[in-house]
Amino acid sequence: MSETSTISSPATLAQEAIQLLKQLIATQSFSKEEEGTAALIEAFLTRKGIPFQRKKNNIWAFNRFFDPKKPTVLLNSHHDTVKPNPSWTLNPYEPLVQDGKLFGLGSNDAGGPLTSLIVTFCHFYDNPHLTHNVALAATAEEEISGREGLEMIVDDLPPIAFAIVGEPTEMHLAVAEKGLLVLDCIAHGKSGHAAREEGENAIYKAIQDIQWITNYKFPKVSPTLGPIKMSVTIINAGSQHNVVPDTCKFTIDVRVTEQYTLEEIIETIRQNIQSEIYPRSIRLRPSSIPVQHPIVQAGLKLGRTAYGSPTTSDQALLDCPSLKMGPGHSERSHTANEFIYLHEIEQGVTQYIKMLEEVIL
Repeated sequence: MSETSTISSPATLAQEAIQLLKQLIATQSFSKEEEGTAALIEAFLTRKGIPFQRKKNNIWAFNRFFDPKKPTVLLNSHHDTVKPNPSWTLNPYEPLVQDGKLFGLGSNDAGGPLTSLIVTFCHFYDNPHLTHNVALAATAEEEISGREGLEMIVDDLPPIAFAIVGEPTEMHLAVAEKGLLVLDCIAHGKSGHAAREEGENAIYKAIQDIQWITNYKFPKVSPTLGPIKMSVTIINAGSQHNVVPDTCKFTIDVRVTEQYTLEEIIETIRQNIQSEIYPRSIRLRPSSIPVQHPIVQAGLKLGRTAYGSPTTSDQALLDCPSLKMGPGHSERSHTANEFIYLHEIEQGVTQYIKMLEEVIL
């Protein structure tokens, strides 16, 4: 019999989440270096008597009474962190509780959401009466959009009816999230001497294309995410002052909404600029969940707000309706002396449980 066979109160579960979070903070877990935190999560599930699977630094588990005939809800968050910036005045790896705040690297992004989801999974683990299966995935490499994180285990999971992705949102409901498309472009000209009327200046051709990128507005606008946003963020051309350059390379950062597929966006740009286009990746797609979805409605009943998120998370790797939500505040992520309020974790656990009870019980 596992420890979770006796249902714990949200307050007790929150204390378990906080203790696990302190251990995670004290263990360095930069992207691609998450072995230590993966071991801590393994040990936590082992103490609970919960079987799990592991691939690289990704760990996943299913509820005790998993039934392949039932739909599955996925609870996912990440245990990697960015590196601490030089402005830290505290020890990033020392979990410090002060004035109701827990300080430490990764406390807010995304340790609080992750540990809150882990104990929420434990809360439902032994329940034989669920209408859905519950899967937990604690994954790696989210901060670098790496290929050895959630993407690595998606095919090991059953079909997912919907997912909750744990990121700091103050427990508000991010019902849509922009995707990311990075396009490397090359404008071609013809080299020549700058003093004579020779050559075709590739910089001038690139400028024409960049002007179109600056001015073009995609007609369809997302009701939650607004318009697609294109920004030229890198440009490089020329080798010496007296030679007309024959190539000019530039990069477009495109923040994508659910109104267009990535392929449609690439094709639109190709039809309107002269430069060659080379997409770096078409992995990070926009994601959304209907406001009418029962899990969203459950959150709205609790007084939370639905909104569209401009940032990209592991939602982009899931081909199912997904809701981004978690304790903590997005603006604290990646900041010096990062922290999360202890009461935010208790609130997070309570809200996760109440929302899921509305849908899976």
